[in-house]
Amino acid sequence: MKPIKVGLLGIGTVGAGTFNVLQRNQEDIRRRAGRGIEITMVAARNLDKARGIVGAGVEVVADPFAVVNNPEIDIVVELIGGYELPRELVLKAIANGKHVVTANKALLALHGNEIFAAAQGKGVTVAFEAAVAGGVPIIKALREGLTANRIESVAGIINGTTNFILSEMREKGLDFATVLKQAQELGYAEADPTFDIEGVDAAHKLTIMSAIAFGIPVQFDKAYIEGISQLQARDIRYAEQLGYRIKLLGITRRTRTESGEGIELRVHPTLIPASRLIANVEGAMNAVLVQADAVGASLYYGKGAGSEPTASAVIADLVDVTRLATVDPYCRVPHLAFQPNEMTDVAIMPMAEITTSYYLRVYVKDQLGVMADLTRILADAGISIDAVLQKEPGDQVNLDIILLTHQTREKNIIAAIEKIENLPAVIGKVTRIRLETLS
Repeated sequence: MKPIKVGLLGIGTVGAGTFNVLQRNQEDIRRRAGRGIEITMVAARNLDKARGIVGAGVEVVADPFAVVNNPEIDIVVELIGGYELPRELVLKAIANGKHVVTANKALLALHGNEIFAAAQGKGVTVAFEAAVAGGVPIIKALREGLTANRIESVAGIINGTTNFILSEMREKGLDFATVLKQAQELGYAEADPTFDIEGVDAAHKLTIMSAIAFGIPVQFDKAYIEGISQLQARDIRYAEQLGYRIKLLGITRRTRTESGEGIELRVHPTLIPASRLIANVEGAMNAVLVQADAVGASLYYGKGAGSEPTASAVIADLVDVTRLATVDPYCRVPHLAFQPNEMTDVAIMPMAEITTSYYLRVYVKDQLGVMADLTRILADAGISIDAVLQKEPGDQVNLDIILLTHQTREKNIIAAIEKIENLPAVIGKVTRIRLETLS
C-alpha cells in the first residue's frame, strides 16, 4: 500500500520534533499504521532553516495554502499556532477533503465547533491529541479509554510554565516576579508570558477536555479564568504549613443546582491537600485527574510540552488517521467523543454559583476583638471555619489571620469578604484562594 503523504504547516520546535521522530522511528510507525507515513511538503517562514531540517527530499514552500491545496497531500498537520490564519488553512484543507492533525488548542477552543462541523460534513477527521498536555494521551483516554464511564470531573495541571513557577516559589521561597524572570531565562516562559501566567492557555485546554468529557459544545467564552500573577510567596508558605500546596488548576465537573444540571468550567490557583498525588506534580510537568463512575479516579502524568513529547502526540494522531482513512466516516470515533447529533448544550455555571472551600488571608491590626468580628461575619453568611492560623508577617505590629472555610457558594464568600474589608482593624484587601480536596 502506498505511503500516506503529509503536509506540514510550520516547522518550529514541534514541527522539527515531528519530522525527526517520524524519520527515526519510521519502521515501527509503519508496522503500527499498516502503511508508511511520509512528510513530503513543508510550509515555513524561514525556507533555509526548514531545508536544513528536512533535507533535499521534501518540498519546502513559503505559502501554506500551497500545501492545503496540493491534491497529493492526504493529511495536513497544522503547527503554526494562533487563530485566524490557522482557521482559514484548516477549513480550506477540510474543504479539499484532507484530514487534519493540529496541536493548536487556541484554535480549537475558539473555533472548534465550526471546524468539527465542517469535518463532519466532508467526512474527514480532525485529530488533536497534541493540543492538550503535550505527550500525555489525555484526549484518547477521555474520548476512547473511558467511553464506558459517566465522567464526573476533570481537574488538571495543564500549563507547565505556571507549575514551574509555583514549584520554585514553594521550594525556594522566592516571589513571583523573580521566578518568572528565571523561567524566561530557562525557556519555560515566553517573552510575553500573559497567556500562561493569566490562565488563558490552561483554559483553552480545559475547554476542549470539558467538551469531550460531557458531550457539550466547545465554550471557551464561558470559562472563568484567573491566573497566578497576584500570588504572594507568603500564601504559598502558609498553605504549606496548613498541609496544602497551591497549583493552577483547570477544573470542569458536573454539578447540580436548583434549576438542574450544570457544568463548572474554571481555571484558578487552588489549594490542594499535600497528600494528593496531583499536589506533588512539580516543575514543568502536567497531570490530569479524571473522576468517573465505573473506573473511579485515574491520573495521567507526563511532559506537557517540548519538541519530542508533543511530536509523540502528533504522530500518534497521524497513525490513527492513517488507520482510519479508508473507514466509513460514521464508524470513526467522533471528534468530541459523542455523536454530533447527541451533543447536549448543558449550561456552564456562573462562578457566583460554584460551591467550594476557601483560603482567606486577612491582614489586620493586632488588637482585641478582631477574630470575633471575622467569625461573626462568616457565621452570619452561613460559612463555617475549618482551620485558623495567625502569623506575624514581619512588621511585629500587625497580623496575618489565615482562615480555611468549609464549602460555601462563591457569592456568599464574596459578600462576606466585602464586610470583612470594611472592618476598621482590617488593612487592605482580603486574599482569597479556592480550595479543593479532589477526593
